[in-house]
Amino acid sequence: MAVCLAREQASKLESQGRAIAARGGGMVRPAGSAMTGWARFFRRGSATALATRLLALWKLFRHPQTPRAAKWVAFAVIAYAVSPIDLIPDFIPVIGLLDDLILLPLGVALAVRLVPDSLWQACLREAEASRERLPRLWWGALLIALVWILLFLLFAAWMWQLLGSA
Repeated sequence: MAVCLAREQASKLESQGRAIAARGGGMVRPAGSAMTGWARFFRRGSATALATRLLALWKLFRHPQTPRAAKWVAFAVIAYAVSPIDLIPDFIPVIGLLDDLILLPLGVALAVRLVPDSLWQACLREAEASRERLPRLWWGALLIALVWILLFLLFAAWMWQLLGSA
């Protein structure tokens, strides 16, 4: 569910970026200069680009040369992306959809910054060449459900303490 919503949001982001560029807005770079990391990440905001990057992140997570911190970030992003349970439910008007739009790209960008560029490029090329899909990670849903249960229990304990002192 999160991947489908992220695909829609990525398409909207791409069309907004084109509109800004058509009006002459946005960041102006000198000719021949390299794209910034964010510009490269968002240049193809289509659904297939996000799915390819998530698959590349899965390959990065399973690669033996990936640093441990990058593996943890990749693990968290993939678990959140394929989990049927969102941290913030999508039926909440604005925030529910914004969490997917913000968390997934930021998580992928953080994982990319934590690994050598050559390793990320190799995983990205491998993901683009393959027709694999991300595996269903039900333990990711379990992790999100446990976070919600923990938050609920903390809230209940706080209310119990608040009402017990009155």
